[in-house]
Amino acid sequence: MGLMLPSPDSPRERARTLIAHKDAIEAEIGAQADILKANSCDMTTPLVDREGFPRADLDIYAIRRARTRIIELRNDLRDIYDPSVTTSVSSTSASAEVASQPSSSVDEKLKPFARVDGVAPESPAAESGLRREDLIVKFGHLTRSPLAELVSVSENRELAVQVLREGETLDLKFVPRKGWGGRGMLGCHIVP
Repeated sequence: MGLMLPSPDSPRERARTLIAHKDAIEAEIGAQADILKANSCDMTTPLVDREGFPRADLDIYAIRRARTRIIELRNDLRDIYDPSVTTSVSSTSASAEVASQPSSSVDEKLKPFARVDGVAPESPAAESGLRREDLIVKFGHLTRSPLAELVSVSENRELAVQVLREGETLDLKFVPRKGWGGRGMLGCHIVP
């Protein structure tokens, strides 16, 4: 008898696959970080000068693309480390049960990923009922950051936002728009 290959469904093989995926993500994060390093900046370096104009000494497009990709990859990496993503057979059956439940019960299990740090008066955010210290659970179709990209492509379109306020889940409707009289298209400051 020859060498027996392990089943691709075995816990050991799934663990190896996850480890290989993790290594690939970490390598790509490193490559994106090198782009930032080549531009002498990091994830928090301002891309505009004191007057609000884009800095001429930086490749803004490459930096923003690298930052966005790093955030996406960090989220992917977090998913790998998430305890609900395990190598046991029970996780497959548990996820099948969650998928078969109504969407309202799945929404209740979502965890907040951002907090509202401030809301400008008479802004689209204030008109929708958003308040300071609300915890954002779902923003449009997103259940994780980055929100800015979704807002920018949703100008003058209604966006459903789900927030957690004092232990209660609320569904709000936003219409991001320019020209409401303040900064940004929402009129609120959201922090992770």
